Amino acid sequence: MKKKIPGIIRDYVIITLGLLLFSVSWTLFLLPAEITGGGISGLAATIFYASKIPVGVTYFVVNIFLVLVALKILGASFGIKTLYSMAMISVLLTIFQEVFSEPVIDDMFLSAVLGGILGGVGLGVVFSRGGSTGGTDIIALIINKYRNISPGRVILYSDVIIIATSYIVFRSLEKLVYGYVSMWVFSYALDAFLTGVNRSAQMFIFSTKYREIADVITEQAGRGVTVMDGTGWYSKDNIKVVISVVKKSETSMIFREIKEIDPDAFITMGSVMGVYGKGFEKIKL
Repeated sequence: MKKKIPGIIRDYVIITLGLLLFSVSWTLFLLPAEITGGGISGLAATIFYASKIPVGVTYFVVNIFLVLVALKILGASFGIKTLYSMAMISVLLTIFQEVFSEPVIDDMFLSAVLGGILGGVGLGVVFSRGGSTGGTDIIALIINKYRNISPGRVILYSDVIIIATSYIVFRSLEKLVYGYVSMWVFSYALDAFLTGVNRSAQMFIFSTKYREIADVITEQAGRGVTVMDGTGWYSKDNIKVVISVVKKSETSMIFREIKEIDPDAFITMGSVMGVYGKGFEKIKL
């Protein structure tokens, strides 16, 4: 139990940093430029443009309503990280909206792009640590329970409709287009970040100190290891081959440890398109 606490604290610290980026993307770039993005934050922004109700307040109220509905329909399946993220975003949006009241960039296109990039990366950080911001994710889960429609499609349709409502407030095709630009950049940045975080590598390690190396990968990286018998065809010597699939972000630490154990170890590493199973992605049909 003692080993898990620092990891949990680290997760919440990283999630908070992601939420900060997400909140800054809205309050620093999108809201001052009157650009409506997707999600419940986009809906809250549209309501703010029409009524001046703070975005954080609307975001919190709508999400609480969705959570109550989801608890009734889906059951108690929401994690503490989701509730934490929802509460933090509501607070941060309310505070930052007061701090960043004036536009930083007097260019709507740049505001849409920069806001989309920061928002996508911020949400990617949250997702990478098992967090969620609720919102249209909850709507997608509810609809998916009764209709055979993928959650991704539901979220896309929801975002398109939410951004379209900004036309009712502004009567401006320009702002509508920039809303869709921010949505596209946001989605691209999110996918790019998650793809980079989830990249995996397959390592083949040839060393006489295979036991120590296998122990390091298992104990410090927490990854599975397979040790196979091999024969060096040039030397005709029998040797053990350590095989492991790890996250790309873990490889630097593993290389450092191998260098300390056996500087003469022979290592090959290649990128892996997909890894499914314990410790990686689940197989989805």
